[in-house]
Amino acid sequence: MVQIYTLTLSPSLDSATITPQIYPEGKLRCSAPVFEPGGGGINVARAITHLGGKATAIFPAGGATGEHLVSLLDDERVPVQSVPAKDWTRQNLHVHVETSGEQYRFVMPGAALTEDEFRQLEEKVLTIESGSLLVISGSLPPGVNTDKFTQLIRAAQAKGLRLIVDSSGDALMAALEPGNLELVKPNQKELSALVKRELTQPDDVRTAAEELVTSGKAHRVVVSLGPQGALAVDKTGFVQVVPPPMKSQSTVGAGDSMVGAMTLKLAEGASLLEMARYGVAAGSAATINQGTRLCSLSDTQKIVDYLNKN
Repeated sequence: MVQIYTLTLSPSLDSATITPQIYPEGKLRCSAPVFEPGGGGINVARAITHLGGKATAIFPAGGATGEHLVSLLDDERVPVQSVPAKDWTRQNLHVHVETSGEQYRFVMPGAALTEDEFRQLEEKVLTIESGSLLVISGSLPPGVNTDKFTQLIRAAQAKGLRLIVDSSGDALMAALEPGNLELVKPNQKELSALVKRELTQPDDVRTAAEELVTSGKAHRVVVSLGPQGALAVDKTGFVQVVPPPMKSQSTVGAGDSMVGAMTLKLAEGASLLEMARYGVAAGSAATINQGTRLCSLSDTQKIVDYLNKN
């Protein structure tokens, strides 16, 4: 079995609570907070664990919030390789409003990384055995520019690691610069930015994704399309997977669940269709939960069974 690792440069401790209604200035009485690990790569590792796989999470951890984050991952039996950081790990807040069903996500800036902390994270990456899958997911924190990010990706590829990247903006653009990525998962807006043009016609998304594959930027491109599922492209062709209609409680964690599921299938050597179906199923499974919960194996398998029959 191919080994899986994830790298999160901007992790978080996520707290979720419920309040009857939101209004200015008054005291908003909330339920007891639920704390969960957060950050792109960390959530990918958690999703893989929920689905019965194993992935080691590499990330910086600072202060009491960082300690709490490591402890929560230990509770979930997610293997961890953390680097001590000077800045405290950020804490995000997710609020669900009972009366309206609205959700508010308060996302704090990532903790800054020093040169030495980044170097220690890079060292951990470069000790990973050749042929392993490395998922780099999430935003770049203060202290890490796109040049450093590209250099890290080049170094990891030179060590024989197979890279999956889920990011956005300049970070995603920088990740694609070296080319040869195993998988990228932009949404339609992010894909439009990558190809530098509007994607307005039905075939535009597929054409743009195919360009990333034929240019050698990525072996596989999966474009997440929200309720419409995903379009997956590789050198053999394309598939579109549409999930069953279901009531969405929260979209938090859907993308990370999708990436985790697809990474697991890549490690198993699955086909493009199998990978896309499992990814869409896990992403959809995450949306039926409130707050910041990720996919579960049972919900994911039910949706996969539906997709296989339809």
